[in-house]
Formats: sequence, C-alpha cells, structure tokens
Amino acid sequence: MNQNETRTLWISVASAIFAVFLLYSYTQEKSAELTKKFGAKKRVVVAKTEIQEMQTIDETMLQVQERPVDFSEPGSLTDPEIAVGQVALAPINIGEQVLESKIRQPGPGINPSSQVAPTKRGMALPIDSTRGVAKLLKPGDRIDILVAVTVGSGPNKTKKVKTILQNITVLATGMKIINELPRLFEKDGKGYIVNNLREDTDYNTILVEVSPQEAEQLVYILDVSPGSIYYTLRHPSDQEIRRKNGPTSITNIIKKRKPKIVKPKFITPRIPAAAVVKPKPKVIKKRKRRSGPFEDID
Repeated sequence: MNQNETRTLWISVASAIFAVFLLYSYTQEKSAELTKKFGAKKRVVVAKTEIQEMQTIDETMLQVQERPVDFSEPGSLTDPEIAVGQVALAPINIGEQVLESKIRQPGPGINPSSQVAPTKRGMALPIDSTRGVAKLLKPGDRIDILVAVTVGSGPNKTKKVKTILQNITVLATGMKIINELPRLFEKDGKGYIVNNLREDTDYNTILVEVSPQEAEQLVYILDVSPGSIYYTLRHPSDQEIRRKNGPTSITNIIKKRKPKIVKPKFITPRIPAAAVVKPKPKVIKKRKRRSGPFEDID
C-alpha cells in the first residue's frame, strides 16, 4: 500500500468516526429535548408479535422499549421474564404494552367445591338451547328456575308453570368454572389443540348453587319430569326476591273477565216552564130561541 492509499484510508476512517459522533450528538440532543418535553423515560415490555387470546407467551413475542413515563400505562411490565410462560387473557397487538391484568399464570383447575358457599350445595342441572337462554349462560350469572308440570287426572288434568327458585348462582357451565383459566388442551394425534372455554357452548349441564332443601325440590322435579325445567337470566344488579304468585295455567292465560252489563235508565226530559203552553178553554155559545111558530132544532 503506497502513501496515498494509506492517507485515503485514514481519512475515510476519520470521516466515519466523525459521522458517528455527529449522529450520537444528534440523538442525545433529541433525547434531551424529548425528556424535557415529556419527562423521564421508563422501560416497558411490549408485544413484538401478535399474541392471541389464551396463547402461552414466550420470549420471542416480547421486547423492551423506553417510553416516557407519561406514556406508560398503569400496570405495564418492566421485566419480560415476568410474562414469559404466562397466558394472555385477551389479545395483545404488536407494539402494545403488556399489562399485569392481561396475563395469568396457568395452573391446575380451580376445585369446584371451593366455589360453593358454606351451607349451600352444588348441583348439576340439564340444559339445552331452548330452555337455557340459548346457552348464553356464563359462570357467575344469576337465574330463576321455572318448572312446567302436568297436574291432576282425567278431565281435571292440566299443565301448570311456576317459578320455584329465584336468584340462583351459576357456578359452572360444562367445564367452565368461576375464576378458572378458561382454557382446555385436547390432543388430536399430532399435538395439542387449545380450546377457548369462553366461547364454548357445547355443554349439556350447568352447576348451580342451592340450599339442601332446594336441591331436594330439584331432584324431585328431575325424577318426575326431567324435561320440565326452564331458566331465565337475571340482570346482575337485580337481587330482589319477588313474591311468589300462584301457578300459571291455560285458564289464567285465556281467561277473560266478563264485561259488566249496565242497564240504561230512562230519564224523563224536563221541559222549561216557559215552553209549556196551556190550552185555552173552549167557549160554547148558546143560540137564542126565536119566538114564533118555528123553533130552532138542535
């Protein structure tokens, strides 16, 4: 390498170092401006890839970024190791901050017995789309239970409907239990399929919380007429126990009150005194008899 080539090489290296120095100075200047404008920065964990609901998070899905404190969301993670191995409870988009409230540590399923209140009992009841609010029930919902049974015999045989239980808590729908991670792994031969139990409607029973006496009533109904139980969904804030009325039958539905017949009263119209005209008395004039041989013949 001759002297000119050596000089050119050193000039190139010096130019590159100078360019890097200028770039570093520019970024530091901009960083200072942003810090002054938005405040100090904070390390936050964000999604590097799209994370689906009920998907287990690994390190390839996360990255750490520095963002102004004012732009960091409450509960955002600062260490990616906290999220690794946990499950996303809701979809997390690319660039979205990973929050503690959106992830959960997978673990063994919650024991259903721990969901039953003291002095209460958990009881499974059959359900279908027609009788069970189109299978839209979720754990934690409150329902009323109605029965439609046939009573009497012979000509007195009739079907009656009555609400027997009110404000009953649904503990589980199929395999989905209150407070349980709503995820189920099933093997399909090649691997495992993750089923999201939040969207599961392929269940035929619900687990409800009732008293021992109410459980006896339900067992009796199920034994006598298994297909007679119906469910209605209550609003979460509606805790009122309404007064129990008599059962509803076809007589109550089609019975109508007979209209009350009112006989019209004849009222004699009153005529004003000024409008009454009294007839004048008829005056009969007597003819005078003439004297003479002829007389008037009446």
